[in-house]
Amino acid sequence: MGITVEDMEDREARRLSFGAAAAAYATYRPGYPASAIDWALDGAPGPHVLDLAAGTGKLTASLIARPHLHVTAVEPDPEMLGELRRLLPEVDARPGTAEEIPLPDGSVDAIVIGQAWHWMDPDRALPELARVLRPGGMLAALWNRDDETVEWVAGANAAIGLTTNPGGRGRRAFPEYPAFSPTEVQTFRHAVPQTIDSMIANIATHSWALTAEPTERDAALGRMRDYLSTRPETAGGSFDEPLRTDVLRAQRLRR
Repeated sequence: MGITVEDMEDREARRLSFGAAAAAYATYRPGYPASAIDWALDGAPGPHVLDLAAGTGKLTASLIARPHLHVTAVEPDPEMLGELRRLLPEVDARPGTAEEIPLPDGSVDAIVIGQAWHWMDPDRALPELARVLRPGGMLAALWNRDDETVEWVAGANAAIGLTTNPGGRGRRAFPEYPAFSPTEVQTFRHAVPQTIDSMIANIATHSWALTAEPTERDAALGRMRDYLSTRPETAGGSFDEPLRTDVLRAQRLRR
């Protein structure tokens, strides 16, 4: 029986599970391609960017590498926030949530949300996002996901029993809200260097793995290891894992 990560009965437990694996998350989760970030920020009226639900700073690090940007990071999980502050001590990193953002009205030109929009309550979050964005500001949500158009990648997910990608919720569009323009969507392909060990360590930081029964999790990861060990693309040591980054973008209306 496959692992169904859309199971709403354990959604809250999964949303709060990442802090226990903060260091591994920082080490093994992939970053985001520059082209996706460029598109997310295109049209922003100024340099002030909020990285919301910033986690350990995977997206934050790419933002602060752009010297013209002024970046604030907000993260609700204390362990994830602590890891972000350890890795990126120069960043203004604050506790907070999408539903209660600790920033003044109209104080940022763009909000980016990496791998987290599907955990948020849109009915409460959208008014807050509109509140802190300046008119003309950009709202963008990004998700890295496996490129299952590649046969061995689809096979790896089938081996593990992962029946639904956890980032699948919410990638089609933001809910309609009068303060924002209709959603635009783009997908960007990229790849990250991996070994079998690092790829499995990344998967082990996903919410389904963090909240699964240990025997179920270990069996699933073992099936993936066995599969990758038989594939010519992955069995020889280092390899490139193909990914797709989906980006949703909407603009804060000026009216």
